[in-house]
Amino acid sequence: MDFTFTDEQQQFADALRRYLDKHYGFEARQAIVYSDAGVSDTHWAAFTELGLTALPVPEEQGGFNGSLVDMLVVMQELGRALVVEPYWATAVGIEALRVTGSASAGQSEDTALLERAAQGEIKLAVAFHEPHARYDLFSVDTTATQQGEHYALSGKKSVVLHGAQADHWIVPARLNGEIALFVVARDAAGTQVTDYRTIDGQRAASLAFAGTPARRLGGQHAGAAALEQIADYGTVLLCAEAVGALDALNHATVEYTRTRQQFGQPIARFQALQHRMVEMLIHAEQARSATYLATVRYASSDADERRRAVSAAKVRVGQAARFVGQQAVQLHGGMGVTNEVAAAHLFKRLAIIETTLGDVDHHLARFAALSHFASAEA
Repeated sequence: MDFTFTDEQQQFADALRRYLDKHYGFEARQAIVYSDAGVSDTHWAAFTELGLTALPVPEEQGGFNGSLVDMLVVMQELGRALVVEPYWATAVGIEALRVTGSASAGQSEDTALLERAAQGEIKLAVAFHEPHARYDLFSVDTTATQQGEHYALSGKKSVVLHGAQADHWIVPARLNGEIALFVVARDAAGTQVTDYRTIDGQRAASLAFAGTPARRLGGQHAGAAALEQIADYGTVLLCAEAVGALDALNHATVEYTRTRQQFGQPIARFQALQHRMVEMLIHAEQARSATYLATVRYASSDADERRRAVSAAKVRVGQAARFVGQQAVQLHGGMGVTNEVAAAHLFKRLAIIETTLGDVDHHLARFAALSHFASAEA
């Protein structure tokens, strides 16, 4: 299978990389992380100008109808630069609106949300998890009560990535015992938001709903299956971001070993360390291949094929993130765990990606539970 990017995709990646290299260097990124907001409106406006916010939005709502391969190109560059803006959260929220089909069905509210998201006017976030659920998407205790044509939500959501920065949330809740998806406005009554910074410099929030007004997405067809597909989309984007971060971490490690002197010569000349850096590269390349395959398989009409490819990629990326991160820290020595070098922050980001939307063990179990695995074992 040919995974060569098109000229347009490569040009888009090059343009984004030039912007990030010039305006989103390590020091600039650190200043954003430790600011009160934790994100930058200036860079968000620049992303909008570059077309990033419009990329995943359908053409009917003013977007570019970008494929997941297009999004992979973007996420790799954002991962390489350790970008902390709420792009992933918004892109996953856009996919939630697309998967539920509300906008294509002519629901004006969802059409307006997609149009505003394309223009960079609003940010979105999906509240996947609850405090007790760990990685189980379907462990949902938040409830929805119908009140005429509208609904009221009660319950809690935890570790909602960029939840406090979002203008609207997509919230799974149980309606008559079944999982359904709802849109909740950031300023809706009965909502409590607790914002905090995670160890990788990103932002997350805890949400609490107490009779909060909400609007249902997609009717009866937007339930557990749609929620799982949306999570798979977010997982592929995370894997793509990790590939970019792995590339950056490998590059930083090689450059450091070329300058670090020991016994009168750069440590990059030591054969044992060269072997370790080759292993790091191999792990990164295997993660890249698995991610590219999952990107293509996401659009499969066979849900099990999508699940298989996505979980396989998440496992391989998680393993690579741990191996490359640990080796990079060791090869950097004491500097590898300080806030003064990008390597430490890349390792932290990779560690969080590995535990977001399911860690290695979770996705291994998911992969093994698929029917093809059981039949092959028999």
